Amino acid sequence: MTSREIREAYLNFFKDKSHHIVPSAPVVVKNDPTLMFTNAGMNQFKDLFLGEATVKYPRIADTQRCLRVSGKHNDLEEVGIDTYHHTLFEMLGNWSFGDYFKKDAIAWAWELLTEVYRLDKNKLYVTIFEGDASEGLERDNEAFEFWKEYIDADRILLGNKKDNFWEMGDTGPCGPCSEIHYDMRPDAERMVVRGQDLVNADHPQVIEIWNLVFMQFNRLKSGSLEPLPAKHVDTGMGFERLVRAIQGKSSNYDTDVFQPLITYIAEKANIKYGTDEKTDIAMRVLSDHIRAVSFAIADGQLPSNNKAGYVIRRILRRAVRYAYTFLNFRNPFFHELVPLLANQFKGVFDELYKQQDFVEKVILEEEVSFLRTLTTGIQRFENYAAEHTSIDGDFAFELFDTYGFPIDLTDLLAREKGVSVDMEAFHVALNVQKDRSRAATVIDAGDWIVVGEETDVEFVGYDVLKAKTEIIKYRKVTAKGKDQYQLVLSVTPFYAEGGGQVGDVGVLVSESGEKINVTDTKKENGLIIHFVDQLPVSFEGFFEANVDAGKRLDSESNHSATHLLHAALKQVLGDHVNQKGSLVSPDMLRFDISHFSKMTEEEIKQVEDIVNTRIRENIVLKEERQVPFQQAVDSGVTALFGEKYGDYVRVIAFDDNFSKELCGGTHVKATGQIGFFKIISESAVAAGVRRIEAITGTKAAAVIREHFELFQNVKELLNNPKDFVSTIGKIVEENSALRKEIEHAIKERSLLLKKDIEAKLENINGVSFLSTVVELPNAEAVKTLAYALKGAISNLFLVLGADFDGKPSLTVVISDELAKEREWNASNIVRDLARDIQGGGGGQPFFATAGGKDASGLDKAIQRARDFVN
Repeated sequence: MTSREIREAYLNFFKDKSHHIVPSAPVVVKNDPTLMFTNAGMNQFKDLFLGEATVKYPRIADTQRCLRVSGKHNDLEEVGIDTYHHTLFEMLGNWSFGDYFKKDAIAWAWELLTEVYRLDKNKLYVTIFEGDASEGLERDNEAFEFWKEYIDADRILLGNKKDNFWEMGDTGPCGPCSEIHYDMRPDAERMVVRGQDLVNADHPQVIEIWNLVFMQFNRLKSGSLEPLPAKHVDTGMGFERLVRAIQGKSSNYDTDVFQPLITYIAEKANIKYGTDEKTDIAMRVLSDHIRAVSFAIADGQLPSNNKAGYVIRRILRRAVRYAYTFLNFRNPFFHELVPLLANQFKGVFDELYKQQDFVEKVILEEEVSFLRTLTTGIQRFENYAAEHTSIDGDFAFELFDTYGFPIDLTDLLAREKGVSVDMEAFHVALNVQKDRSRAATVIDAGDWIVVGEETDVEFVGYDVLKAKTEIIKYRKVTAKGKDQYQLVLSVTPFYAEGGGQVGDVGVLVSESGEKINVTDTKKENGLIIHFVDQLPVSFEGFFEANVDAGKRLDSESNHSATHLLHAALKQVLGDHVNQKGSLVSPDMLRFDISHFSKMTEEEIKQVEDIVNTRIRENIVLKEERQVPFQQAVDSGVTALFGEKYGDYVRVIAFDDNFSKELCGGTHVKATGQIGFFKIISESAVAAGVRRIEAITGTKAAAVIREHFELFQNVKELLNNPKDFVSTIGKIVEENSALRKEIEHAIKERSLLLKKDIEAKLENINGVSFLSTVVELPNAEAVKTLAYALKGAISNLFLVLGADFDGKPSLTVVISDELAKEREWNASNIVRDLARDIQGGGGGQPFFATAGGKDASGLDKAIQRARDFVN
C-alpha cells in the first residue's frame, strides 16, 4: 500500500464505524497559553475532554499535523540521527467522547491492523498499565481481558506509570493507556531475542505504532485524582511509523513518505543516499525539516527571533547548516523542496499547495540571510581558534545563540583543528537561557473552584454590552510573580481575545454595588475567562457585566477597517495578498500581508482612498451566524490560512462584492462609525511579509489635530511664509552650506596642529613617538589629524587624547612598518590605555580608538603610553 492509500484506509475504516472525519487543526496553536504548537492529535479537542464545550460528535477521527520541537516533547536533536523521530509528523487518531470505551477501541485497533493493513499478528505486542500503589491505581485488568481475546497473554506486557499512564499536563484529564508495538526485525534476529524483551527499550526495529489512551480521571492541582463524569478514548497512531511497518522498511525515511524528497536531494547534491552515514543524516534532516518549516509557515507562523517563530527559524537553520556542511550546498537550496512537498500533500493538506509560492519565497529569504550569518560565524570561529588553545563554553554559546550554530557544528570545527570545546560551560549557559525563558512564560494556575451551577457559557457580546450574569467558577493564577484571578461567567458580553482583536475590559457590579474591574478577557480551550485583580466579597447572587463601551467601539472601528483594508489591498496590489497576522486594539490596527515589495506612496494613497470612500458610503454591516462552513466558502467568503474553523461559521460582509470574510470578532453596525482611516506606517516584517499600521476614529482625529498644530507652530516660527515648502528647502540648503563651512574650518584647524605635533616628536629607539592631549571639537577632526601625521612620518607611534564635553577619547596610530616589524597592535594598546578612562575600544593594528566615562584619567593614559616604546 502507498502512504496515501494507508491514510485513506484509516479514515474510511473509522468513517464506517460512525466516526465524523474532521480536518487537521493548524500546527500553530493560537488559543492555548500552554502550547506553541500542536504536539498531539488530541490538542484540538482539549475543551471537549475538559467539559468546556458541547460534544457535537461523540465519535471523531482525523489525521493531525503535529510538531514536537519545544518544551516537554522535544525530539529535534534526534531527528535525522535515528530512523523514527521527526519534527513534524502525522498523528492518526480516533476519539470517543463519552461513547465507546476500552472494548471497542481495542477491537477496532486489532481489526484495522491485522485485517485491513494485514500486519503480521505474531509481530505485534501490546502493553497495559501495571498499576501504581502510590496513586492507589490498580492494574488495568479490564484492558488485559479485552486484549486476551485477540493476542496471547505472553505478548500483553505490563508498563509503568511513565509509559502507560497518559497525562495531558500537570493537571487535567488523564488515564491508563495501552500501547501497540511492532517488531520489524528479520526472523533470524527474532529467533535469538524475543520481541517482548525489546518493547520500550529504544530498539530501532521494535517500535510503538499506536497508543490507546483511556481517559478516566482528572488530575487536580493537589496531585490527587478524581473520576471523570464521562469516560473518553483518545488514540494516536504515528503515520510515518505505520507506513514503515506496512511497507516493510527498516527506516521511516525509506518509505514513500520521505523517499521522493531524499531522491531529489541526492540528485542535486550528486551524492548517493546510503553510502555515507554523515551525508545520509543530512539528507534525512532536510527531508524532515522542510515539512515542519513549510507547514508552520503555511499555518501562519513566520520565522522570527522569539517564541514560536524562533523555533521555526532554528529548525530551518539546522537544515541549512547540514546542507552547507555535509552536502556542500553553498547557495540556497532548501526552498527547492517546497513544490515537491506541496504536490505530495495535495488533496490531504491543501494549505501548503495553495500557498506554495509564498512559503517558497519566505524560506529562500531565510536561507540567504542565514548563509551570510553562517559564513560570518565560521570566520568568527576561525579568528577565535587562531588565538586560543581551546574553545570556551561561553564563546560556543555565543555562536549558538547569535549565529544559529548547533553545538555539534562548533564541536566539529574544533575537532578539525585539534582543539576541544568546554561542553560543561556551554550547557551551563544554555540552561541559564532556558530557565530564563521558562520563567518568563510559566503560568501557575490553581484548580477551578466551582461556586455556581456548571453550565455552558453564553456569549452575548455581539448584541449587548451589558448582561445579568452569575459567577460559575474561579481560580488563582500567578504569572511573572503577579497574582491574578480568572472568572468564568454564566453569561458574558465580554469579547475574548481572538482573531487578532484584543479582549474586552470593563467592570462587574454585584447586587450590593461592589465593583470588580475586568482587566482582560481571553479564551482558553474554548472557555471564556475574565481576568480580575481581586475577587468579590461574595460570589452569591447576580452581577451586572459591563463592557467598556468606548474601548469596544474603538476596537470595532479598527476591526471593521481591517476588513476594508484587506479588500482594498487585494484591489490595489493583487489577489496574491493574504492576511498573515493582525492586531486590533482600541488604539490602532496592525495588518500583516503576503507581498514581496515595499508599497509605493501612490499605492498607499490608493488604498486609503478606497477605504475612506467605503467609510463615507456608510455601508451597513451584514452579519450571518451559524452558516455551514462549506456553504460560506462556496459563496466566495475569504477564509484565512492557519485558522481553525468549525462546522458552522460567522460571516461578516460590508457589501458582498467588496469585503466578505469569516470572522468571530466584533464590528461596527455601519462603516460610517469608523470615521476616518489613515495608514501611519508600512514596513517589512519578514521575507515576503509587509506590515501596515493604521488608525481610525478618535485616534485618527487626535493625530490629525496634533499634526495640524505642529504645522501651525512651525509656520509661526518661520513668520508664516506664503510658500512653506520653499522656505523649508532654503533653510535646509543654508544649513548644509554652513555645515560644510564648519567642517572645512575644523579640518584646517586639525592640519595646523600637525606642525606643532611634528615639532614635539621624540626619537626613542628609532621610533618617532608622541603622546599628547589635543583640543579638537570631535572625533572626526582627531582622525583627520592622525591620518595626516601617519602619512607624513615614518616609524610613527602616536597617542592622541581628547575631551569632547566630558567624554574622553583615545586614538592610537602606529605606522604600518612598525606594526609589522615589532608586532605592535594599536587595537590591543588602546584597550589597555582605555582602562584609565573607564572605557574600551578597538580597531586595526595600525589605527584604533577608544571612548570612556572618566575624563580625569586622560592624563594618566597619555603618560602610560610611553611604556609601550621604552
